[in-house]
Amino acid sequence: MTPLFEPIIGRYLHLALSGRPHRLYIEEAGPAGGGGIPLVCLHTAGADGRQFRHILNDEAITKHYRVIVFDMPWHGKSLPPEGFEREEYKLTTAAYTQMVIDVCDALRLEKPVVMGCSIGGRLVLNLAVEHAKRFRALIGLECADYQQPWYDTEWLHRPDVHGGEVCAALVSGMMAPQSPVASRQETLWMYKSAGPGVFKGDLHFYRIDGDMRDRTSRIDTNVCPLYMLTGEYDFSCTPEDTERTASRIAGAQVTIMKELGHFPMSENPAQFRRYILPVLEKIRAKA
Repeated sequence: MTPLFEPIIGRYLHLALSGRPHRLYIEEAGPAGGGGIPLVCLHTAGADGRQFRHILNDEAITKHYRVIVFDMPWHGKSLPPEGFEREEYKLTTAAYTQMVIDVCDALRLEKPVVMGCSIGGRLVLNLAVEHAKRFRALIGLECADYQQPWYDTEWLHRPDVHGGEVCAALVSGMMAPQSPVASRQETLWMYKSAGPGVFKGDLHFYRIDGDMRDRTSRIDTNVCPLYMLTGEYDFSCTPEDTERTASRIAGAQVTIMKELGHFPMSENPAQFRRYILPVLEKIRAKA
């Protein structure tokens, strides 16, 4: 095998989040001459930015877009803040929303597109409510205003249970059977290697604090277009959840993706590409 570097650049950004110093890991790729439309990608609960490595390596995307992926604090290569050992991690709507705004400001991004999956897809809805004018477009993958909890989160952080393996077991069935085995296993590895209590802490936002059912009617897609794409095999954020949510948002554009589940960008990148490229081209055409 010939040694080969990918065109992804990784670096650390020092900034304050929620009033505390953080060291945030960021990867990006874009047009060879610089520039491009900023595309900020938000990973799922309990995972990290590796989920978007295929987007970062896709020349058809990076020809026009500056793709930016960051690991949230506590995730991947972004450490928790100092003193984390004395607290319980719980992600909140306010902190998550401000985190995205702060990262965009720190990178001086002008009218970026934000694409988030799962908890990132939920966060996209809140960005549409509170900060629509700041963005060129918003893309919610596996996106809905609320999902009914279907498992006990106490199992996710116990001294007698391997939390990462339990997390991976929980999400394993949320991928489409057509997704390649290697890609499915790679997706699960991110859950197996997550820090203790991180998945559970993310779900505080997803299941409790981030309920958007009484807020989505305030979204104005004339100010910022909203695209919602959900895999047909996702039984956590089901196609019905996404369609129900979109029915309350005038102008929201919905696509139900065939042969995909809850992690489209990592479980089957080639299939996801068939759906995301037309959306990105539509956004670019309006730029």
